Amino acid sequence: MDEMTLKIEHLCSGFFTERGYVPAVDDVSLLIPRGHVVGIVGESGCGKSMIARSVMGLLKYPGRITGGSIRLDGRELTGLTDRELQPIRGREMAMIFQEPMTSLNPVIPVGKQMREALLLHEDISRSAAKAEVIRMLSHVGVSEPEKRYNAYPHELSGGLRQRVMIAMAMICKPKLLIADEPTTALDVTIEAQILRLIRDLSRETGMSVLLISHNLGVIAQMCDTVYVMYAGKIVEQADALTLFDSYAHPYTRGLMDSVVRLDATPRRLPAIGGVVPNLLRLPAGCAFAPRCPHAVERCQAERPALEELSPGHWCRCFERGRE
Repeated sequence: MDEMTLKIEHLCSGFFTERGYVPAVDDVSLLIPRGHVVGIVGESGCGKSMIARSVMGLLKYPGRITGGSIRLDGRELTGLTDRELQPIRGREMAMIFQEPMTSLNPVIPVGKQMREALLLHEDISRSAAKAEVIRMLSHVGVSEPEKRYNAYPHELSGGLRQRVMIAMAMICKPKLLIADEPTTALDVTIEAQILRLIRDLSRETGMSVLLISHNLGVIAQMCDTVYVMYAGKIVEQADALTLFDSYAHPYTRGLMDSVVRLDATPRRLPAIGGVVPNLLRLPAGCAFAPRCPHAVERCQAERPALEELSPGHWCRCFERGRE
């Protein structure tokens, strides 16, 4: 097996509220080999971003990791304080957030925000840091990088802000890049450019990527391995080719059926009925059972385990493979 950059085992994290504990991530295990792109897909509220924030150590009260292990290059991250995580965040792992306009400081030029990471993590002068920032901005396709260095976030387009976020995440050449919906609200042309950029940077540097998305087209284009999440749990996982060719879980099928296909006869797209369950009141059995067209009595009473259907292909379902 390839050397693992990130190894998550039985991770549990959630929120402690007045109404009780909300299990946003429930017993999730996930592996990212060095240089691979691994995707997590699912509806909003399934726990995808919660995994990212757990890995980055960005959970604040009432959020908390309650169990499991997160290892980056063999080093355990759970239990580390903010002070202990500071030299790791940015240098060894970095994150591209969903909305750059709310992630960038609106009153500091983007170049200075990027330079800050270099000055914090590298033994480098301010002039050398500025030169490296300009080089990285040019590398990610930002036109006139010397001019953009002094621009404020509101002076840049959505595509340019997203490129700045990628450059900021990449400036210290991290071992792990977490991209949380990196192309949200971008047009398809800019989206294609951003995705190509992330893939190229991964190939050039050997960086591992955790790509979080609800867009199956993006996942199919980018990922080596795919994890499908529902209600805080992994319900199916496989390499990308196997998942898209031989998916087994009814939830995965519902996601696949909702994708517009240009080579298919025009039709009304089917939708998965219902909504993601309230995590404070999960069903006694399978969390997807109330929405599943194949649910049987056993599904209402028992919670299925994640079982291996073929080498590397796992599924959490009693009625898996049903048409």
